[in-house]
Amino acid sequence: MALALEAAGLPRLAGRILAWLLICEPPAQSLGEMTAALNASKGAVSQMVRLLAERGLIEQVPGLHARRDYYRFKPGGWVAYLQQWLDHLRTLHALSEHGLTLLAHPTPENQQRLLEAHDLFSALEARLPAVFADMEAARRVRQQTAAPLHPLSPASEA
Repeated sequence: MALALEAAGLPRLAGRILAWLLICEPPAQSLGEMTAALNASKGAVSQMVRLLAERGLIEQVPGLHARRDYYRFKPGGWVAYLQQWLDHLRTLHALSEHGLTLLAHPTPENQQRLLEAHDLFSALEARLPAVFADMEAARRVRQQTAAPLHPLSPASEA
């Protein structure tokens, strides 16, 4: 996961922290626990935790010790993270639209490049909100019904 998120623009340590928070027990971890588990410096972990919280992927939660900060993967975190990408796509869509109006006498090649960008950003802007809404609705249903996390888990085979 760390390498995949690094390819998507996040620092590798942020990906390692996120991967850890997806599988660790207990699900909320202190900075010290993450530092030990990931063999990383406390300063680097602290910086990446702030980044992941800003991106909506993790959240600070109360812990057993009042003087320690605990963090966990935020329910709905993936949707929150991708929602930020959608905001960027909206900006790119508007910019490509504006670019089309600026070209007084575009060559076919110029127009084609801008239209390709415009059409892609327009399609994603139109379709992604429905995907996010579906995912959020499914997450809420899972929470309310205590459905198994994975459709192939032993509880769903009974």
